[in-house]
Amino acid sequence: MVPRPKTVRAIDNVLLEIVFENGEKRIFNMSKWLTYPAYKNLNNPLIFKTVMVKDITLEWITGEDICSDEIYNNSKLVEN
Repeated sequence: MVPRPKTVRAIDNVLLEIVFENGEKRIFNMSKWLTYPAYKNLNNPLIFKTVMVKDITLEWITGEDICSDEIYNNSKLVEN
């Protein structure tokens, strides 16, 4: 089981900075996801910035979500 996201913020129009419950800060690139029809609303920067942690997923105000396994396994650790 991967760590759950604790906080998230959009740092530009395709990148998310996520802090997980284990203390790791990671960057997840959404550019691939934004090409899928299910995520088309997130191409709007105002909507993309509404990302929030909801239970064990990340979710946007328009209902799109992405699971923590996908986020954790496909993100890059931020080195301090």
